[in-house]
Amino acid sequence: MTAGTLYVVATPIGNLEDLTLRALRVLREVDLVACEDTRRTRGLLSHFDVHVPVTSYFEHNKLAKGEVILRALRDGRSVALVTDAGTPGISDPGFLLVRAAREAGISVVPVPGPSAVVAALSAAGVPADRFVFDGFLPVKPGRRLHRLEMLRALEMTVVCYESPHRIAATLQAIGQVWGDADIVVARELTKQFEEIVRGPAAVLGERFAAGAARGEFTVIIPRTREEPSEE
Repeated sequence: MTAGTLYVVATPIGNLEDLTLRALRVLREVDLVACEDTRRTRGLLSHFDVHVPVTSYFEHNKLAKGEVILRALRDGRSVALVTDAGTPGISDPGFLLVRAAREAGISVVPVPGPSAVVAALSAAGVPADRFVFDGFLPVKPGRRLHRLEMLRALEMTVVCYESPHRIAATLQAIGQVWGDADIVVARELTKQFEEIVRGPAAVLGERFAAGAARGEFTVIIPRTREEPSEE
């Protein structure tokens, strides 16, 4: 029996119009959709009148459910891997399933599309020829400061995610490490209340003070050192 195909499908991070035509076709054609939150993904599929079986695959069931999905692939079924929003494998356990499928000789096909990292960088107006994405910074203040100091030493543009209840503390920590240098904060990308602002971390920290901040955040710290010109 020929093994099935694992499709890694990017889904909208907010605006449903960002689902690509190819992604929509793949979602309609596969035998199974593996996702983080079945309720959220069923809502997306229902919006586009897509009716395929859905199964959960997230941090706390990734090992057991990964085996179930691999079994389906070995049996010749095609599976679409999606995340709650954006591209799978970025700050979620999707890479584990992709790695296991590759090790099993199963074809893995990317279906590219929305990504909060790329969307934020494209509208930030900062050097993005070399950047590092660091996901979510550590929660503990000491570890967070240490991580930021390590990131600044790289002399590259830094991109990270942050949640509403930690954004103020994170911006304060960035201010301690980068001083008055301007950074960019993108909130609710592609959604109704999308906001992309630039300024010193301390100023933005006051703007997004704890309790007042809503939505998901992408923080961009431009590299502070210009690249030498080529001769």
